[in-house]
This record gives sequence, structure tokens and C-alpha cells, in this order.
Amino acid sequence: MSIPRDVREFLDGYPNNEDDASSSANLGFYSNKLRCRPDNRLIDEIHEEWTGDYDKLEYKHGYIQWLFPIQEYGMNYQSQPLQRHEIKSMKSDPVIVERVITSYKMMLDFYGMRLVSDKSGLVDRSLPPRNYQSRYRNLVRSSHNNLRISRILKCLSELGLEHLNVGFLLHVLSEQSESNELNSSGIRSSMDRWWANCIRDEHTRDWVRGVIEKVRLGSEGFVFTRELYRNAMEKKTYAD
Repeated sequence: MSIPRDVREFLDGYPNNEDDASSSANLGFYSNKLRCRPDNRLIDEIHEEWTGDYDKLEYKHGYIQWLFPIQEYGMNYQSQPLQRHEIKSMKSDPVIVERVITSYKMMLDFYGMRLVSDKSGLVDRSLPPRNYQSRYRNLVRSSHNNLRISRILKCLSELGLEHLNVGFLLHVLSEQSESNELNSSGIRSSMDRWWANCIRDEHTRDWVRGVIEKVRLGSEGFVFTRELYRNAMEKKTYAD
């Protein structure tokens, strides 16, 4: 299956992009000093006020480019592409990295999931009083979230959190394989062509794609169970 052009550019590190030293909006936003546009919120305010507000997260569209900046233009032209000098500064600042993880947790909650460990990347279903089933249904129904997830995964890779991508992908795969959850054609297509390729480490990417292919082919009745998922994340099988 061919890799989409935007993902290929991501994997190649955007070789045609030039760093603009005068552009630092993403760094300013994640430093909690610059308000995003058009929503006029600081990053800490979004985390505090928007977490669990599913209608707002569903129907507003400008925030995603600020929460998960990448080296590409998005639909919000009041945001800016992530610059190389910003990546260096953001990755080296533990407070900013923690804010990025908080943004990821907020979106996982929106999708009916929770981050069990930011060290291993292990993901699980949301716990009560959250209703993971209604959030899963929304994710299946609202296909624009598939594009958001591609952006989220690219951003996490850019900012040194690529292990979180593996945790997300294998969680979704285990849900599809063992429980027939999140198993729509739209999600499978986005996952197989886009999401699974948003891993720059070639060995890890090949390993994840191999497990997905094994599930898709139904080889010898193979089921990617929750136990297999947990073992892969805890033992980092994909990194061997």
C-alpha cells in the first residue's frame, strides 16, 4: 500500500522546509505566554476549561493546529507551521513536554480512551463516569477526527514522544481485533494508510505495520488481544 505524500514528507523530515527564526508562535503558545487564535485561550486555559467538553472539542476546529503543531499548514491560517528551532526548544523543556502530554490526554478522553502510562505509552478505555462507548461511536461517525489523529501522531513524533504513537495504534488494533470496536472501514483505512506510517523509526514502523497486516489478513485466526498489547508495550517488543 502506497504511503500518502504528506506522510512521506513527514517521514523524510520535510526536506524542502526552511526554518523561519522569526516565527515562534507555537513555542509562545506552549510556554503559556501567547493566546491561540481564533479562540483566544492560553494552553493552560484550554486544558482546564475544555477537557471533557466534547461538543466544544468536536465542533471547534481552530484549536487542533495549536495543540498539535506540525511542519505543515492546516485549515487554521491564524496558526503557523511548526519551525525547527521551536522543535528543539520545546523538546528540551520538560514543562512544555508535559503540556503536550496533557493535550494528548485531553484528546484521548475525547476519543473514549485514557493514557495509562506516559512512559510506556499504554492506552486503555476511559473509566466511569466517562462513557467510552459513546465516544467510540462518535469517533466512528465523525471522520474529520481521522485527520486530527494523523496530525496528533505527527506532532508527538516531532516532539520526542513517538512511543505514544505505538501505544495508541496498538490499542486501537486490539480493540478492532478482540472486541470489534473502532472497526469501521473509515478508521481501518486511516489507520493502515496514514496513522501506522506516522512513526519515523523504521524498525518500529515495520513492526507495527506487520502486526496490523497480520490482523487484517486473519492469519491462522490470529487475534491481537489486550494481553498481547500489554506485553508488547511493557516489554517494548517492537523495539527489539
